[in-house]
Amino acid sequence: MERRYIITGGGTSGHINPALAIADLLKEDASKNGDTCKIIFTGRKEGLEGELVPKAGYDFKDVESLPMPYKPSPKVLKVMKANNRGNKQCRELIKEFKPDCVISTGGFVSAPLIMAAKRAGIPVMIHEANAFPGRANKLFARGALVMTGFPNQESIFPRARKVVYTGNPVRGNMFGRTKEGSRKELGIAPDQKLVFAMGGSLGSATLTNFVFETAKKPEFSDVHFVISVGKHNSVEITKEVMELPNLEIRNYIDRPDLYMSAADCSILRAGAVTCAEITATGACAIMVPYPYAAHDHQTYNARSLADKGAGLVVSDDDVKAGKLGSILRGLLDDPERQEKIRKASLDLAIKDTGERITEAIKTALGNNP
Repeated sequence: MERRYIITGGGTSGHINPALAIADLLKEDASKNGDTCKIIFTGRKEGLEGELVPKAGYDFKDVESLPMPYKPSPKVLKVMKANNRGNKQCRELIKEFKPDCVISTGGFVSAPLIMAAKRAGIPVMIHEANAFPGRANKLFARGALVMTGFPNQESIFPRARKVVYTGNPVRGNMFGRTKEGSRKELGIAPDQKLVFAMGGSLGSATLTNFVFETAKKPEFSDVHFVISVGKHNSVEITKEVMELPNLEIRNYIDRPDLYMSAADCSILRAGAVTCAEITATGACAIMVPYPYAAHDHQTYNARSLADKGAGLVVSDDDVKAGKLGSILRGLLDDPERQEKIRKASLDLAIKDTGERITEAIKTALGNNP
């Protein structure tokens, strides 16, 4: 049997990476069952998806779209015209490709495809990664299968055909790590206090400044800091900082799972995928939500973990105000509390996200001959 999917989602890695993960899962599941699977992505060529999707080896179609303003604006007419042109492009693509369904992970680039699919009677599947849904996913959820990265979201999507809690897909090597095993792999002594900080692929000036300043302080001289400053780091790395014996600076870390599981404490943003990685690795995390995320969704993500004891939440403003240092020192000096957080984090891990996603999609397609 051959299945055909058109997948959309873009603008940020938070939309694109789950979309690519779902595509990989569908291909893997089809191969395992002796089936074939054809996938096309849609989005904006000048968007991040225009770079990452072809790099991952998938066909990509550039579709015109613009984001709808949050407030009434003269731009609305321009947006509507662009999205109508994108809608026409998607109608032609659907007619030619004949997909079994379309799958969206959100972002304004998804609007033309979903509108075209609904008009053509093609089943719509949505994956919402965050605890607070984006505008596009919430708008188009009516009659769709909605897969969620966080639990208890049925009331948010009252008009969905079905809501299934799948979790957010992460790499398989995130699971099954131990603090001892990861430290051995990294060459870190069992008794060395270790703090890992990461602000995402682009970095975080707030977290980078905090680590640079904290590593200088005498009361943290017993702590080894490892920070991923991001490929576009905006913080000056002075000679003084580079020569600190207890600070290791990287532009990018390909295996954050090793550091998250090895560290006594990880200081992280709270994107949906990062939260999934926290639970997969059983990290003892202090989450600092990015304050400019749409609808402050990172705070919702972080709270969904912290409310269950799986980490602490400190606001970006409180970090800048100097309040994180004492919180971090207190946690480092309390191994028992660290272990409680680790256990609570591991208890929230969804190890079968891939199976949940593929089964939800196949079940929905089975009900739509």
